[in-house]
Amino acid sequence: MRYRRLIPYMAVAGLLILFLPFMQEYVARFTAGFLNQDLATQMRWGEYKDALTLIGRYPIFGVGFAGTPDIDIYLAVANVYLTIAGAMGLVGLLAFTAVIVTVFGYAFNHRHYFKQDGNEQADAVWLGLHAALVGGLAAGVFDHYLFNLEFQHAVAIFWLFVGLAVSATRLG
Repeated sequence: MRYRRLIPYMAVAGLLILFLPFMQEYVARFTAGFLNQDLATQMRWGEYKDALTLIGRYPIFGVGFAGTPDIDIYLAVANVYLTIAGAMGLVGLLAFTAVIVTVFGYAFNHRHYFKQDGNEQADAVWLGLHAALVGGLAAGVFDHYLFNLEFQHAVAIFWLFVGLAVSATRLG
């Protein structure tokens, strides 16, 4: 909300995306996903159901990272939070949530240092790092790469951004 003057430009860009002829296929796919008419969306709902079954069977500590002990369910789900809860249980999800809430709470408590005059460059870095974290956490709703042992580079980049965001707050 700091850069409100950009909102009309974003609205124009959004309208262009909706009405340009070569974008219609993307708009149709997006709409089909929201209306649950897309096969990928239906498969994702099935993954979520199976993940909730797994969490229901092993709620406290999860099943670990090697795989599930039951043959009728699996660990893979396209959601970071359900993946954490399935592998590490609700204890692991609570620990992850506590770390993220602490990072943002620390940033919120020290936000006034970045509003001071003459601190515009540090403010941009601080705001950008925290916006990147919000983006990563939002992407985690439909993606699992930020908590997947097969994609260590994505996991490392996420935690690097967490560390950089805390460091930027500390330096401010």
